[in-house]
Order: sequence, then C-alpha cells, then structure tokens
Amino acid sequence: RPVGCHICIHQLHLYITMPKAKKTRKFAVQRKILKQTDSRLKEADRVIRKKKKDDENEIKINEAPQTSSALFFNYNTQLGPPYLIILDTNFVNFAIKVKVDIIDGMMDCMYAKCIPYLTDCVRGELETMGERYRLALKIIKDPRIKSLACTHKGIYADDCIVARVKQSKCYIVATCDKLLKRRIRKIVGVPIMTVGQHKFVVERMGMGV
Repeated sequence: RPVGCHICIHQLHLYITMPKAKKTRKFAVQRKILKQTDSRLKEADRVIRKKKKDDENEIKINEAPQTSSALFFNYNTQLGPPYLIILDTNFVNFAIKVKVDIIDGMMDCMYAKCIPYLTDCVRGELETMGERYRLALKIIKDPRIKSLACTHKGIYADDCIVARVKQSKCYIVATCDKLLKRRIRKIVGVPIMTVGQHKFVVERMGMGV
C-alpha cells in the first residue's frame, strides 16, 4: 500500500474519533443601568420623579362625542315615512344586476313611500364610468330621484355620504360597499339598505321607527 494513502487514512481516522466541541448558546449582553442612588451619578441626574397621586376631590372630566338629540334609547326619531334614502354608486349597479327597480324595491322593503337622493359626487362618479354604465346613467335621470347639491369640490363620494349623514341623521344609506358599510355602522342611528337576493334589505332599523 502506498505511504501517502496510509497517512490519509490515519488522518481521517483521527478526524472521526476526535471529540467535537460543544456549541454554547450565546446570550444577549445586558446593559447595566445605574440606580438613582449610585455615587457615580451626578447630582443633577439623581432627581427621582415621584408619581402624582390622584386627588380624590378632583372632578374627572371624560370627553365623549356629542350624540344627536334625535336619538332616544338608540332610536332615531328623525326617521319616518316618507323615508329619505341616499344612493351609492354600486347600489345602483347592483340593483340593475339583480333586475330590481329602485323605487319599487325600496317601497317593497320599507312598506312606505321612499324618496331616493343622489349627491353631486355620486352623480359625477357615475358619469366618469363611461358607456359601460350607460344604463345606470339613464336610471339616475329619473325625475323621482332627487339631487343633493354638494358645496365641496374634489372629494371622494363615500366621504361625501358619510359627512352628510353625520350632519343630519334623517337619511338611510343605500350601498353595497363593504368599506362604506363599516364606516356607516360607526354612526349611531343611521340604517343601511343593501341589495339581497332579488330584493332590497335594510339593517339596523330601530323598533321604535
């Protein structure tokens, strides 16, 4: 057998039988924080902050958003027939999709006269959608759908609707938008109308209405 090969086998045997070094777990080095009473601190740094005790005689003031005076035990007394309903863009499109007339569908849902309203922002949003939504544009020209003038400019249609129902809680919001529904649900006393299976449904309608 060659001498070089014998040496290689001997080195391999030593490598296998050699004890392996144990891997030790390294811990993060913690910084030592000096106490306030340590002599190495300067006098200016030794100021110990005392916690203020709550005064029992002090009147605590809790700030809460002002609730509309029209709400009584979570019922909105401003709502009543004829119901004023603000339409959203996708509500009109979904109504066309399920082949439900907007006026008749609302009256079947509420069992009373309903007056649909369309803000200038929603109307402008529908007009920018182009020829694809020409049927929706034809429907909103119905004289029974009233217009709500917007004084602001360059605002998102959803923000316009939310601001309007916050200002006056006499409206029902008709929408199928999940994000807008979530925002409207945070406003107390404002019901939401949406499109169900070939009919309109309303949620959060108080029993006192």
